[in-house]
Amino acid sequence: MNRIKDIDCFLLDMDGTIYLSNQLIDQAVDFIKLLEEQDKEYVFFTNNSSKNTDDYQKKLKNFGLDVPLEKIVNSGQVTANYVREHKENAAVYPVGTPSLERELASAGLKLVKDKNEEIDFLVLGFDKTLNYKKLWDAHDLILEGIEYIATNPDSVCPLENGKSMPDCGSIISLLETSTGKRPLVVGKPNTLMVDYVSKKLGIKKEGMAMVGDRIYTDIQMAINAGITGILVLSGESTQKTVAESPQEVDYVFNSVADIMEQLKK
Repeated sequence: MNRIKDIDCFLLDMDGTIYLSNQLIDQAVDFIKLLEEQDKEYVFFTNNSSKNTDDYQKKLKNFGLDVPLEKIVNSGQVTANYVREHKENAAVYPVGTPSLERELASAGLKLVKDKNEEIDFLVLGFDKTLNYKKLWDAHDLILEGIEYIATNPDSVCPLENGKSMPDCGSIISLLETSTGKRPLVVGKPNTLMVDYVSKKLGIKKEGMAMVGDRIYTDIQMAINAGITGILVLSGESTQKTVAESPQEVDYVFNSVADIMEQLKK
């Protein structure tokens, strides 16, 4: 565990950490500016695959943050990279948003919408455009033994005012009920996400910290990767969650505003 001031690179979850849906979390922009002033590396690092990196860049810009694409990593991007590394030009049946489909296509993968065509991988994401045909096709492909990958295990996506919506993990659970099968999940807590950033930016893991609002994804990934874990209570987790969790959390703060105060000391 590193001291806050000794951290070289902050991996920043987005939903519940930097913003809640379309509402910016208090002092989040000031926190990013302080990281830049102190020459700290940072990467926006989200499990949310419903948008691609271009979408996230535009969203951050609307919040007043000009962030280069190389500083934005999401589980859809890492999933596309994983599939490409295992088979170039792989045929993929996507259960995801048009943004996820663009992420997969930009990696050189072939998108297949007809389950009767040759398919190498079924990729399941946080699909806000989900319909029964997609579910049924996914069910059939899983039972046929097609390699099954999901972008992230999050059960819900946090929204403003304490609300939430079903996320990819809920769809995984539905398909597990119908097929008895679970996918390889690429996103947090899988260390594939950290490995991707480390290789892409040339940053050693020893100096990294994961900042996020979920113990079972953000903090568990930090534990799995051997990096510092910083939990913020601005999203899904609460003090009750922390007290009941079997995982030991390195640091707990109300929000990134409190991390900023630690960096100023």
